[in-house]
Amino acid sequence: MAALLAQLPALPLHEAGKYVAGAYIALFVVVVVYVAVMAIRVGRIERELDERSERTRSSSAEPERGEAGEPAGS
Repeated sequence: MAALLAQLPALPLHEAGKYVAGAYIALFVVVVVYVAVMAIRVGRIERELDERSERTRSSSAEPERGEAGEPAGS
């Protein structure tokens, strides 16, 4: 493989520049998409965590009721 690569001529700079720019643009797009997906996931997890936290607070604030609607332990 190294012998094959050694025999291939390098692209002249005026031709290689567009490929390098294209590679950087493609990499930038991939990174932006990745960051956007992670931001969406983090937002979804935060909303779910807030909902669960609210449910926990509201269930702990309400006293438990017995069979007849009286507070438990009465």
